[in-house]
Amino acid sequence: MNKKIIVTSSLAITALMFASPVFAASADVTKIETFIKSIIQILVTLAGLISAGFFVWGGVGYITSSGNPETLDRSKKTIMYSAIGLAVVLGAFVLTNIISDLATGAFGATQ
Repeated sequence: MNKKIIVTSSLAITALMFASPVFAASADVTKIETFIKSIIQILVTLAGLISAGFFVWGGVGYITSSGNPETLDRSKKTIMYSAIGLAVVLGAFVLTNIISDLATGAFGATQ
């Protein structure tokens, strides 16, 4: 028991010795368009992660179905619906970016 405490403490102290400061980036939200784009990017990222999780869930169910047709069918539907959901989210993301660029006049602009 004491050996575990000593090892854990020494690892924690070593990790704290090599800590470096982290400087936060400035908040670059000056316009409502930037704020909305940031929220949409966060939501798309979360939706992508959730879709990937359901895709893995369906894949594991497919592998472990052991020939059970009901479980196999349910896993296939999970994979299909997660792919459809991801396609819908990505399509909405592309559409909102195009609309945002058209509204702000940045579509096709060169600098």
